[in-house]
Amino acid sequence: MPKETFDAIDLKIMEALQVDARLTNADLAERAGLSPTPCHRRVRRLEDLGIVEKHVALLNAQALGLGQVTLVQVRLVRRTGDLAQAFERIVRDIPEVTDCYLVSGDADYLLTVRTRDLAGFEALLRERLGLLEMVGELRPTVVLAQTKRTTALPLSLCRPTARGDLA
Repeated sequence: MPKETFDAIDLKIMEALQVDARLTNADLAERAGLSPTPCHRRVRRLEDLGIVEKHVALLNAQALGLGQVTLVQVRLVRRTGDLAQAFERIVRDIPEVTDCYLVSGDADYLLTVRTRDLAGFEALLRERLGLLEMVGELRPTVVLAQTKRTTALPLSLCRPTARGDLA
């Protein structure tokens, strides 16, 4: 997907949607300086391009009793494509793993794991992650406090193009 597929008005729309995806089209259009019909077309276009992937609700993990966050560095026994693919398939099916990153450095992967408490994390290690044959080493880091959380991308770093055909 080319980066030059949006303009400054699209950026206004994206900024507003990142703050509140439940905005009505009329409210979104007002914030973007458009009338509702062109605004709706732009949102659909951003969705079709895959820039807007989906609209979701962010749930409060603490309120749901899922406050334990643990970051886990994973080193595979061997760095081969087959083992990596198998690991990634398995991890996709573990609901407690909310993020999985292929990384450089000492570890092969970095996982974000969300459980009720440390006992829940320990059970996950013993019953699932620790039993995976392709895993050579697991290095957990317990998160003591979250000091920043955002799902918003830094759109100020994006460079819009001045294209007149986007209205």
